[in-house]
Amino acid sequence: MSAATANAQVAATATRPSAQASPTPSATPSAEGDTVERIIVTANKREEDVRAVPASITAFDDVELENLHATDLADYAAYIPSLQVNSIGAPGRTTIALRGIAALSSGSTVGTYIDETPVGASGLYQTAVSFQLDLLPYDIRRVEVLRGPQGTLYGANSIGGLIKYVTLDPSLNTREFHVGGGLSGTENAGDPGWDVHAVADLPLVQEHLGVRVSYARNELPGFIDNVANGQQGINAATQQSGHIAVLWKPIEAITVRLSAFGQRIESDNNAIVALDPVTERPLYGDLKNRVDVNEPFKKDIGLIALTVDWDLGWATITSASSYADTTTNARLDVTQSFGQYPLLVGAGPAGLSGFDLGLNLKKFTQELRLTSSADGPFLWQLGGFYTYEDANQTQFAFLNQLDGTPYPGLALLADLSLPSTYEEEAVFANATYKFTHWFSLGAGLRYSHNDQTFSQNFTGGALIPIGITPGSSSEDIVNFLVTPQFQLWKDGLLYGRIATGYQPGGPNVALPGVPPAVASSSLLSYEAGLKSDFVDHRIIFDITGYHLEWTDIQIPAVVNNIGVLANGGQATSNGVELSLAFRPITGLQLGLNGSYTDSTFDNDAPSLSAKAGDRLPNIPQWQGSITADYYRPLWGAHSSQPIAVDGRDGKTTIVPGTTQSLGWTGHLGLGVRLVGDRRSTPTAGQSFPLDSYGALDLNADISNDHWTVRVFAKNVTDERAYQNIDGFATLVGTIDHLQGVPIQPRTVGVEVDFKF
Repeated sequence: MSAATANAQVAATATRPSAQASPTPSATPSAEGDTVERIIVTANKREEDVRAVPASITAFDDVELENLHATDLADYAAYIPSLQVNSIGAPGRTTIALRGIAALSSGSTVGTYIDETPVGASGLYQTAVSFQLDLLPYDIRRVEVLRGPQGTLYGANSIGGLIKYVTLDPSLNTREFHVGGGLSGTENAGDPGWDVHAVADLPLVQEHLGVRVSYARNELPGFIDNVANGQQGINAATQQSGHIAVLWKPIEAITVRLSAFGQRIESDNNAIVALDPVTERPLYGDLKNRVDVNEPFKKDIGLIALTVDWDLGWATITSASSYADTTTNARLDVTQSFGQYPLLVGAGPAGLSGFDLGLNLKKFTQELRLTSSADGPFLWQLGGFYTYEDANQTQFAFLNQLDGTPYPGLALLADLSLPSTYEEEAVFANATYKFTHWFSLGAGLRYSHNDQTFSQNFTGGALIPIGITPGSSSEDIVNFLVTPQFQLWKDGLLYGRIATGYQPGGPNVALPGVPPAVASSSLLSYEAGLKSDFVDHRIIFDITGYHLEWTDIQIPAVVNNIGVLANGGQATSNGVELSLAFRPITGLQLGLNGSYTDSTFDNDAPSLSAKAGDRLPNIPQWQGSITADYYRPLWGAHSSQPIAVDGRDGKTTIVPGTTQSLGWTGHLGLGVRLVGDRRSTPTAGQSFPLDSYGALDLNADISNDHWTVRVFAKNVTDERAYQNIDGFATLVGTIDHLQGVPIQPRTVGVEVDFKF
């Protein structure tokens, strides 16, 4: 499980697929030397060696994800410096933060891309912060995590950073099939978990046309028991993902990629443990909750993308078009609050209450850019971007009697819809000039304009008045980037980075005394970093320090008992990130990743019960990981013939320093996740502590050119810690109980993969 960051990776000298491709047979570094595994990333929207990019980046390739048996972001987030992923209880119900830029309002602070396509809502009324893309990472070439604001190249909602999923292209030369599956068991789960996956990679016209089709299904067993009805394993979930990609090269200079992607996530209930609000100990016992109204969750994503590259020799024209349709439905059990409503109004005994949230987003994007060739001292890029989002949010609160039938006269508590649109146009430019062999200077600029509309449509209910109130807003935003770079020695890059990013504002709830629009929040980042290799690439050490100034933060506020958004001052985040990879002997790689984040409010934020100097919620000061991987040839022949693989451009190339492995290779992996203490997001004026924790992960596999057999264990010691805690408030504002989302209990499993 090589979980060291990509900019701190050393290749093992036994069978391990390259991070640039997944060739068959496997690519194995030669026995003659200890070479650095060069990972190619697209952070600057051109393919570059991650060691040469003046930014803090982590990349996980497909093998690392498989070794971790990663099924969602939470499985590998702790191995990435400064990344915090907080689950709200189910796959796909996720909040993400980078470098302490916490999720404080409904808009996201971390952008998400699939290849060239931005995914997720830009507007304020899709609660994107709570439902960020959590991709089942199968048939993924790599996952890139870009830390710091990415406003110049990637635009809105990337003030903390960006997560980019890079998919695998079809081969134009080699036919290949993958099939596999596995079984697993989770502590306190009565049913086993299982997964299946398959890939078909088919060249249709040699050197010109290929198609790749993949499918994966993952069944996650439930491990939470419901004391209300005695049901066990109520949080079972299913993840399904399918991908079809077509690669066409009509001539050498033109590449056309057409892809369709779909993912469905379904869960029966949330993985929540009821906790005592004073002691934070389980109210009903280990891994138990009280659920009076089931809380199902379902999220469907459909995406079609078309990318065309035309190589002019001196530059490349790229057109990236996409259309995405995302539907989310979630139900919450609010019996402890709205179930008491009949008592408060004298209408009868308490009942059972549920709250249904529905989200639909239709999003079109188009980007056109011109990128210079990589030759010469001057690299540049010009581009234009357009997106249109048509969204709707629905909220429906109901009240039933204890037998489940509608409550007479109070069955409908609230019924409203919040349709909205978001339209943005942007132009951007980026350039780097190499003045000498040791000094380069980069700069970038982006201008964006957005227009938004919004309407509150209250159609009925005992809790809200009927009415329709429309609103609109528009904004002009400028972001910039400056990156001086100093090549101190051949393998030592010192860089600085001054960058900005923004989180769009939007129309506000129409109420007397409330501004008609909330302004965008912005972030200014100062960063300095060193990327260095030592002792013939046996040691790789990277360190980054940063200072972030976050202004006009969007935070929730309450006016006349109705929630609105407001710009609530500013915060500062200072931090350090480091990555160390060490290869002491052949086949053994040791890794250390860590981050320190001091993220605090600069002024009082009463709606968040925060005072100046308080830490931002859900952000640990300390976070880190320790990894060890050992690869060793076991039996069979290991030839010295170089490997030929297909790159993203469809060309067949020889991988330097690689050999074909005709025998079996063994691998042992270990990882330790360490997360520091945090404070929860306040509820009813109260914030609750989350303790620090550590978790041990193990994996082992044997493989040859066709077979891989892998065993894994997550959270080996069955640590009982919570990644998220929320208070559950009653109608009168008291905290009835806490809802804790535990890290996944001990899970042990086996996987078998076959490719031919």
